[in-house]
Amino acid sequence: MDQLEVTTKETKSPWCAPVLAPAPCSLADVMSEQLARELHEEGIPFPEIPDTDLDLTCTPEADTSSDLMLAQMLQMEFDREFDTQLRREERKFNGDSKVSISFENYRMVHPYEDSDSSEDEVDWQDTRHDPYRADKPTTTPKKGFVGKGKNITTKHDEEVCGRKNTARMDNFAPEVQVGDGIGMDLKLSNHVYNALKRHCYTEQRRSARLHEKKEYSTAEHAVDPKTRLLMYKMVNAGILENINGCISTGKESVVFHANGGSFEEKIVPEECVLKVFKTTLNEFKNRDKYIKDDYRFKDRFSKLNPRKIIRLWAEKEMHNLTRMKKAGIPCPEVVILKKHILVMSFIGKDHVPAPKLKDATLSSEDMKKAYYQVLNMMQQLYQDCNLVHADLSEYNMLWHDGQVWFIDVSQSIEPTHPHGLEFLFRDCRNVATFFQKAGVAEALNVFELFNNVSGLQINSDNEADFLAQIEALEKRNEDHVQKSGKKIFTDTNDCSPPQLNTDDD
Repeated sequence: MDQLEVTTKETKSPWCAPVLAPAPCSLADVMSEQLARELHEEGIPFPEIPDTDLDLTCTPEADTSSDLMLAQMLQMEFDREFDTQLRREERKFNGDSKVSISFENYRMVHPYEDSDSSEDEVDWQDTRHDPYRADKPTTTPKKGFVGKGKNITTKHDEEVCGRKNTARMDNFAPEVQVGDGIGMDLKLSNHVYNALKRHCYTEQRRSARLHEKKEYSTAEHAVDPKTRLLMYKMVNAGILENINGCISTGKESVVFHANGGSFEEKIVPEECVLKVFKTTLNEFKNRDKYIKDDYRFKDRFSKLNPRKIIRLWAEKEMHNLTRMKKAGIPCPEVVILKKHILVMSFIGKDHVPAPKLKDATLSSEDMKKAYYQVLNMMQQLYQDCNLVHADLSEYNMLWHDGQVWFIDVSQSIEPTHPHGLEFLFRDCRNVATFFQKAGVAEALNVFELFNNVSGLQINSDNEADFLAQIEALEKRNEDHVQKSGKKIFTDTNDCSPPQLNTDDD
């Protein structure tokens, strides 16, 4: 019988020796600590694991004997990794958008979060459970008062309103630094709080306007997206080969240098300039007085908004340059006008612009030659082109190839303008002063130069009297316009010069 039991426990195998099946044991023996200790003492020790440089999250100083502490440490590490990944997802989702979506409600905030953080992490603060956040002052109930009798406190109480106004400062914009007013038990009166609120609202609107101005207006050396698109279209159309960069900037425009291409079988100059008129009126706010009384644009001026006035300003310069070119006055040649971008020929050579007359180094003979050229050009401009430059000075005259060139004629007006003679007198004063200081002995004084250019005979050596007679002529002309609709100048000797030509280009 015993032999039979042994044979039943053996497993028959044709390839190897019989394998004995493990003897069965009870659960009590398995869970016995004494049995486990005996097996551990009799058993073969485990081989030692080679030492590896593993950076474990728990340090030897940390107490890991408690299962709760170990679980909290693991959970804290998991929460930190989750928050880091959530922050990456938030940054990827928002991108460069002005309106951002916050994932703060989905992050895992752990009370034992470690303060160590890498460079690409943000040490977030849970504002929902901030132990250092001061409690907001209690407000009065909806009924408007608390207490009874002499101890009643209404919602209009000075201290209650003061604390309530201090609490409301948290609603200000994030860029407004309000400090820790709540923690100091600060009380703001209604007058102070309302003043702060209006100031914050004004600053927010101003910041928005500055941002919009920077993004949608022409700046010192930059252009807004719409202007940049127009410039790209000119290059794509072949009008320009490329745009090289800014060569000049002023109160009304920014000038860029470009290489010319071709335009509708018209040969574009090899070197061109793009005069981009600024789309802001901050630096040149008195544009309207040069254009609203010009009969060529008077009817269109009142119907335009300020942004479209800039286009009208560019169109005005194009017409003035075209009229000057027909009269043979040295000036840039107009290539094309696109809204507020005027393409003209470049006065200079090899990307180097011609110097202004103020900066040019001229000998006495060249200076004398330049003076007579300017005198002749002013006469041509007034008599042949029927124009007054209105901003003529050594800054708006270039010296190139032994010749004076007139530029910047966007503000030029006709002599029939209500202030045309005043602008002409100002031009004559600038020219006479410059050449007299330059040592040109033949230079006329301002009164002689004005009479020489205009053909009028105003006899006076006093500037105040001279201007008074000019204003009288302009007033007489305005009265004549209202009566007959025609514009004629008469001098003080009742000598009527020929009627000015008012034909347009």
